[in-house]
Amino acid sequence: MTKLSVNINKIATIRNARGGNTPHVARAAVDCEQFGAQGITVHPRPDERHIRYVDVREIAPLVKTEFNIEGYPDDRFMEIIASVQPEQATLVPDPPDVLTSNAGWDTVKHEDKLKEIIKTIKGQGVRTSIFVDTNLANIEGAAKIGVDRIELYTGPYADTYSKNAEESITPYIEAANLAYELGLGVNAGHDLNLINLGLFKRSVPHLAEVSIGHALISDALYYGLENVIGMYKKLLDQ
Repeated sequence: MTKLSVNINKIATIRNARGGNTPHVARAAVDCEQFGAQGITVHPRPDERHIRYVDVREIAPLVKTEFNIEGYPDDRFMEIIASVQPEQATLVPDPPDVLTSNAGWDTVKHEDKLKEIIKTIKGQGVRTSIFVDTNLANIEGAAKIGVDRIELYTGPYADTYSKNAEESITPYIEAANLAYELGLGVNAGHDLNLINLGLFKRSVPHLAEVSIGHALISDALYYGLENVIGMYKKLLDQ
């Protein structure tokens, strides 16, 4: 079974546009779980333009499924992981000024740095995941640094899906198979939506979890949050 983790960053973005606490971000996390989400993902950034660090601390004790905190492993990120101890910490290589995640780690180039970070986080009892592309060398590098899972960056898949869906999925099948052979769990995320998720789920083996935020929250404007979570889960149950 592939789990659905709902990224609630965009709910925080709407709240921050007006100030106050509407929509209520922590309540949204609880509601997503009640509507069937099997995890909650947040990605606090240094400028706190959507999820704030105070949100992370408020949400953590409320999540009953799986709490996944994504982010660049600077001092503040490492501090929140140590303090909150979520079920999963996902490392992304985003610089502070990037709009959204747009690449995976070069795990070969950053092997020594990542190995120490992974060791620290795992020592706190937190499962580790690292954002990577389908470059097989980077997946082999992920195994060398001792991470528990990879999260396949699916932006390129989403970008090329409408042009040649079958061709766009091939690198992800190869990457997932290699990860599994190396003893790594396989997650995926970025720009997955109701149109392209079905093929991805049917085609990519060993898929443990997908993290979806922007598309899911956008769809909820039309279909309602509870209905949309059900729609995404139906695709993952195929």
